[in-house]
Amino acid sequence: MMELDHDCVLVDEFDALAIEVKVPPKSAQAPPPTPPSGSPTREKPLAAFSSEKYGKFPAKAHAQKVAAKLSVQNGLIFLPGGEEQYYEFSDMGPAFRQRRHFYYLSGADFRDCSITYDIARDHLILWIPYTDPKTVLWYGSTPSIEACKAASHVDDVRYSTGLERFLYVALSPGITLYVLEPNQKPKIGTTKGVVHIDTSKLRLAIDAARVVKTDYEVAMIRRANAISSAAHKSVLARIKRLTNEREIEAIFQGFCTAQGAKHVAYPIIAGSGANASTLHYDDNNATLDPQNVVVLDAGAEWHCYASDVTRTFPASGRFTPEAAAIYAVVERMQTECVERIRPGTVFHTLQQHACIVAVTELLRLGILHNGSVYDICSKGTVSAFFPHGLGHHVGLEVHDVTGGERLILGSVAAAAAGAKGPRAGVGMMGKREWMSPEMLAVMYRDAVAVPPRYQAYQRLEKNMVVTVEPGIYFCREYIQAFFLDNPVHAKYINKKVLEKYYPVGGVRIEDCILVTEDGYENLTTAPKGEDMLKVINGS
Repeated sequence: MMELDHDCVLVDEFDALAIEVKVPPKSAQAPPPTPPSGSPTREKPLAAFSSEKYGKFPAKAHAQKVAAKLSVQNGLIFLPGGEEQYYEFSDMGPAFRQRRHFYYLSGADFRDCSITYDIARDHLILWIPYTDPKTVLWYGSTPSIEACKAASHVDDVRYSTGLERFLYVALSPGITLYVLEPNQKPKIGTTKGVVHIDTSKLRLAIDAARVVKTDYEVAMIRRANAISSAAHKSVLARIKRLTNEREIEAIFQGFCTAQGAKHVAYPIIAGSGANASTLHYDDNNATLDPQNVVVLDAGAEWHCYASDVTRTFPASGRFTPEAAAIYAVVERMQTECVERIRPGTVFHTLQQHACIVAVTELLRLGILHNGSVYDICSKGTVSAFFPHGLGHHVGLEVHDVTGGERLILGSVAAAAAGAKGPRAGVGMMGKREWMSPEMLAVMYRDAVAVPPRYQAYQRLEKNMVVTVEPGIYFCREYIQAFFLDNPVHAKYINKKVLEKYYPVGGVRIEDCILVTEDGYENLTTAPKGEDMLKVINGS
């Protein structure tokens, strides 16, 4: 027990004694006790974000990029913003999420706006709703005309009540109106002639413009990553005291909210044990077993810009031998792929390198056998353990647009692999696309051909932001159905050794990488490897 120096003071008003503790001067106070080993330490607070440092949202520069991609000299671009949504048979709805193509040209993140851009005049107008006093009472006010002008580089801001009249004047004969799709056409009313409306070119142009980020966009993605990385570290510092996956989700979400990032970029994935083998697991409600690893895939959103960060760590602070071995495989896959990033790199070659490293290491561990690296890669058997793309673009969407070229799988390769359906060969967006054995086999043959065949594969450019997120997974149902039951692949998989690794579940490591002028910058600073274990164990 600790003795305190104190006085007893009579308080007449309450007919009671008050105990007043005498506090010694700071110089006489004992130093604070050293926290016990393994207890969480207070995180260093993030530096405050200053919007003045980055200036206005570069809406005008974005509009000019889109016009250049359209390759036309005149015409009018029209984009509506998001509207309020409601659940079925309810007066409630989801949180507002702005349309990303609209935001790219406006910087306005509130309801019922629209944007027009006169290509010939290089004139960008943001149209905003007038908020009446009764609406202010219930829901608050929306940004004023002056506030919108101060926040975004547009030529003018006007109330939406004047939009129809503006369109009547602007849409003179011979002018084309560019919209994303037919259901986004504005109310035009009576015009001076036939209006040609193009619904096919604008989306391609905006997608192409968004692939390479402006410096402002890089700054927003950098901030999102800073918050995400600190939130991951906050989870690591507490993991040994947690008992359920939902606590991990709560800590991450709460940290981001406290830093001003109210929205996460995608549903948080906090999967432990067998749940770590599900790529987009989101139940986040299982009891944590100290013997298990946890895959935490979670990223904050900052001013509509995403981050995408994954860390895999032992709940106890110590990997099992099998988990440590798989973590080392994935760590090597990621490190070697990141080191190859620079302008001009074909991202497809990174996917191939990750597969080759995976097969090499799984052969060393004995999980794969009865064949060479070439034998196994040429059959695509590595898809049993690494079934998704190595990465994707990051921007206004966490799985951002790719433009006219594919980041990982070209249309020729997709067709050769027998891909079917509405998205076949159109948009391989990374982890959400299954890299089937057939696809990986075609990609490997393209890579080892002399000369290599890189049809429609995308080369990296300065100011692209991509993820590098290799993973190794042990999903029993998937491996059994597609590989162990298929003699083409079963002969390469050592079932006896594989059984030892099923409890690992899965391991994934993911960072957001900025392509720089002569290399790369890793925007993600969340601890991994030995640094990660030190945070968990308080050492």
